[in-house]
Amino acid sequence: MKYVFHPEALIEFSEATIYYSEKNPKLGLAFYTEVENTIHRIIESPELFRIIEEDIRRCLTRRFPYGILYTIEEAYILIVAVMHGSREPSYWKHRVKKDKA
Repeated sequence: MKYVFHPEALIEFSEATIYYSEKNPKLGLAFYTEVENTIHRIIESPELFRIIEEDIRRCLTRRFPYGILYTIEEAYILIVAVMHGSREPSYWKHRVKKDKA
């Protein structure tokens, strides 16, 4: 199954990767790799991870304080957010309403 980033989720992923890269290039690469590995875990077993609201599921990264929020669409996984654990929990909700409307 393929995956697609919501445009705002892609920006989050990019900004976080840049943030960690500026601290240390190896850390930036490690973050990028960790998110990609987490997405591949999702693709392998999309229904395994906990539903946090309606049809939104969350899979936590193992090394960084981030969760990947996603929905299972008919032909792909939609990555709704690459969310830092300290962020306001519901900041991403408008993304789903736009896409589902």
